Amino acid sequence: MAEHVPNKKVKVDTFPRLAPLQTKLNKITSSYKKQKSAIVEKFYKKIWRRNDLSGGFLVAKNGEILYEQYNGLANRKTKEKIDKHTPLHLASVSKVITATAVLKLIDRGRLKLDQKVNTILKEFPYKDITVQMLLNHRSGLPKYSYLCDDEKIWDGSMLTNQDILEIFAKNDISLYFTPDRKFGYCNTNYAMLALIIEKVTNMNYRDAMKKIVFDPLGMKDTYVFDYEKDKETCSLSYKGNNILFDFNHLDNVYGDKNIYSTPRDLLKFDLATYSEDFLSPELAEKVFKGYSYEHPGVKNYGLGIRLREWKTGEKMFYHNGWWHGNTSSYITLKKDTVAIIALSNKFSNKPYRVYKLAKEFGSYPLK
Repeated sequence: MAEHVPNKKVKVDTFPRLAPLQTKLNKITSSYKKQKSAIVEKFYKKIWRRNDLSGGFLVAKNGEILYEQYNGLANRKTKEKIDKHTPLHLASVSKVITATAVLKLIDRGRLKLDQKVNTILKEFPYKDITVQMLLNHRSGLPKYSYLCDDEKIWDGSMLTNQDILEIFAKNDISLYFTPDRKFGYCNTNYAMLALIIEKVTNMNYRDAMKKIVFDPLGMKDTYVFDYEKDKETCSLSYKGNNILFDFNHLDNVYGDKNIYSTPRDLLKFDLATYSEDFLSPELAEKVFKGYSYEHPGVKNYGLGIRLREWKTGEKMFYHNGWWHGNTSSYITLKKDTVAIIALSNKFSNKPYRVYKLAKEFGSYPLK
């Protein structure tokens, strides 16, 4: 089925262009930079002891890069090397950026956190689910990837976000649990948020993300993957044994994944989050808080971001990702204005270990 596009009778560009954000943080001293850079380099050599990173790794303080490393191939057939300008698949780190676009729309009065999804997407059959429940994974929606394994529901052809919505509209599919009863991480939530972005802006998701997030933040090496246009030129992903990980029928669904970016562009994004103009203080406070306390522990989820919060008062915000051979990790230490970013296009658990660097910048009780 074709991708959802705005109604042609309506003016397409209805969302004003956002001005670039300016963020001013104190300049770090040369002695601090030298000390921390050495610590991060030692950490890198310990994690990637064979220098076998296939992607990018970056650590920054106050927007200043302390250390970065790029290795590997974006395409093993053409021998195209990965460098600081090579966009890599963010996998579920894409959710952080999708959430940002939704939050920008809320901040500008185009949406409300407590707004029912079926007031925006008229075909959406679940009357009690709100925008906030999609953002913090408390909707109870089933995972679309599981549904599409059923031949009675989907024929195995290339799936789109609009197809997912129509699957829910045309089939009597039960929720996993009553909305807002508990946390249940689910990619479907963000596939629906991408459709909401399209509906509210009257633009397709790719153009809306460019206008709302990528362009204002100067993320010039960032884009949303289009299967038909980009499958021959994008950075490919590989299994741990270097075998190519082929595309499948889920590779044209966006919002939950399919943003390609670089560590440097993610640093631009992270730096922007410290700007007073990024989001209103009231809304920003709602982003960086936990919403799911059904079970004891330090892990929680905000609005598009994971967090760990300890009894000491320390908080670490982050998101990881995994899609095909791509693994990713984005850590933002708000109190310490530090960003830790690792992207890999060859399957590896190593990007998920970079959070351990947090304790080098603050009193995080990490094991």
